[in-house]
Amino acid sequence: MNAVTTMQGHAPAIQITSFNELMRFAEMASQSGMVPSQYNGKPGAVLIAVQMGSELGLAPMQSLQNIAVINGRPSVWGDALLGLVKASPVCDDVIETTDGEGDQMTAICVAKRKGKSPVEARFSVQDAKDAGLWNKQGPWKQYSRRMLQMRARGFALRDAFPDVLRGLITAEEAADIPQDEFRNSVSNQRPVDVTPQKRELPREERQVNHIEWFKSRLANCSDTGCVLALESNWAKTQKKAAEAGKPISEETLDAVKDLIADRYGELVQQEQQQAEDNAAVDLEEMPA
Repeated sequence: MNAVTTMQGHAPAIQITSFNELMRFAEMASQSGMVPSQYNGKPGAVLIAVQMGSELGLAPMQSLQNIAVINGRPSVWGDALLGLVKASPVCDDVIETTDGEGDQMTAICVAKRKGKSPVEARFSVQDAKDAGLWNKQGPWKQYSRRMLQMRARGFALRDAFPDVLRGLITAEEAADIPQDEFRNSVSNQRPVDVTPQKRELPREERQVNHIEWFKSRLANCSDTGCVLALESNWAKTQKKAAEAGKPISEETLDAVKDLIADRYGELVQQEQQQAEDNAAVDLEEMPA
């Protein structure tokens, strides 16, 4: 069972403590009708979003509500991005202002990191015009001041807190980035089947050693995303084997499941340790 803890001032929150619990949560959430439409019926997408949010310090449901994939790129809504930064122990303050009016308007964001010089980012009406955004149908036309603010915020926070945000951009910014030909070609590719190819041998049928195959592939995984991708494709392999009338044995399924869970746990610990080490270095650099 998942551990349930009561957060200060908040309702009880589910704490996912294992890979199997994460898979069960993803399955339930994707069928619940209580998540954004991009996650409906897609447990794999839920799993990736929750894992990504966990690395950023978001609870499972916060991850699903605040992480969006726009134009093929994971992103976080601007207010959530600001919340992540302000919750970080290395953040001193974030100050946002607007200077000027009309075509002279400029959004300014100053991000202050403890022990570091402030980082300032500006985004003006002229910048928006140069980027082809000004008077663009949608939010830029309806909430132009807010969109200028989101751009300045995104630039300042990414420059001042790259270790906290880990390359994420605001969803507002991602919506304005068109998919290029490379992203289109990648998004249109078919999922890769991880079933090892069988070679026909004379008068005998060659059997695939899934356990040894996974040991080799998992050893080469350097991050949790790689493990999750293998696990997702493994489910497809099991389905194909069953449909072909050659189901994979329970012994093999259990062994592979344990291999995936063990490697995933190792990499989660490594990533968490790396994040803690990065934060410790920043704190050590603070003046006395």
